[in-house]
Amino acid sequence: MAEHPTHHDAARPAGGGTRPTDSDTRPDADDDARAFRDLLRGLRVWEAELPAFDPARAPAEPLPLFRRWLREAAEAGVPEPHTMTLATADAAGDPSVRTLMLHDADERGWHFASHRGSRKGRELAARPRAALGFYWAAVGRQVRIRGTVTAAGPEESAADLHRRSPGALAAALVGRQSEVLGSTEELARASDAAWERARREPDAPVPSWTLYVLRAEEVEFFQGDARRRHVRLNYRYKDGSWHHELLWP
Repeated sequence: MAEHPTHHDAARPAGGGTRPTDSDTRPDADDDARAFRDLLRGLRVWEAELPAFDPARAPAEPLPLFRRWLREAAEAGVPEPHTMTLATADAAGDPSVRTLMLHDADERGWHFASHRGSRKGRELAARPRAALGFYWAAVGRQVRIRGTVTAAGPEESAADLHRRSPGALAAALVGRQSEVLGSTEELARASDAAWERARREPDAPVPSWTLYVLRAEEVEFFQGDARRRHVRLNYRYKDGSWHHELLWP
């Protein structure tokens, strides 16, 4: 996590070769690649004043600190601070990552939802472990969470969906997440029908909609520092209680 503020050129494979692509045959391919690297090197991070974080005053458990950091990110103007990345793996161990919304964080764990038949749903059925990542650039903070995931029952999953917006219900009614789409026109027709049903039936059932809860085993809080003296506070759940330690940045 400490590598985020610095940018490095991608390492070449052993032997110095690269796999040829269509762009390599263009005369301006080298110029495009050089311009892209220059763009990356020119991007600046954390030029605004960042908040201080004293790990000695951190709570004994990670949940109160997470809630406070998310609230402070919202107050600092971070757009959609409840947006997070979710990493899962399939039965073969191949990873997937995507962005979605946090629905809650309580003593049970961190809550999110999806269709059981989506890629994330299938992967969680095969390997019920996952990792979450939050990044709030305006305050230079990140949180990493990993642990086991359980699926809530149909009633709790339905209640989660129907607490959300009509747009969320319409999207859930469309369904077929991660399946191959024939055309954008097909999606438009399905979406229009789903929106109409969501307005007509605000409690319309979506049996595949599933609430998932990640029970954390490890939670790391990262506070960036302009001089790269980042603070990393790591919580680990062991023997029935939380323990925390500082990590080198």
